[in-house]
Amino acid sequence: MQQQINENLKKIDTWKRIIFMLVFAMIDSIVKLLIWLIVLLQVGSVLLTGATNPNILGFGRSLSTYHYHILLFLTFNTEQLPFPFSDWNLTAELEPPNQQ
Repeated sequence: MQQQINENLKKIDTWKRIIFMLVFAMIDSIVKLLIWLIVLLQVGSVLLTGATNPNILGFGRSLSTYHYHILLFLTFNTEQLPFPFSDWNLTAELEPPNQQ
């Protein structure tokens, strides 16, 4: 058992993933802050114009999907590194909501 633990601790791939996880945890904090900024901008848009801003909708959708991809990586549900180590177009995999 102890030998298996020692072998696991010596795996370079595991340590590289841990470093990437720390980097993406910091990026995720920034992304969450940006998402809250988008929330406030949309609330302001609705209060002032009575409608959501379509540009902010698109950016919010792609940023939310990016956040989702980061969380998948952090929780070991995928080995694929999120942007900037993969294509940003991964964020386009969710369908946009129906517009009213």
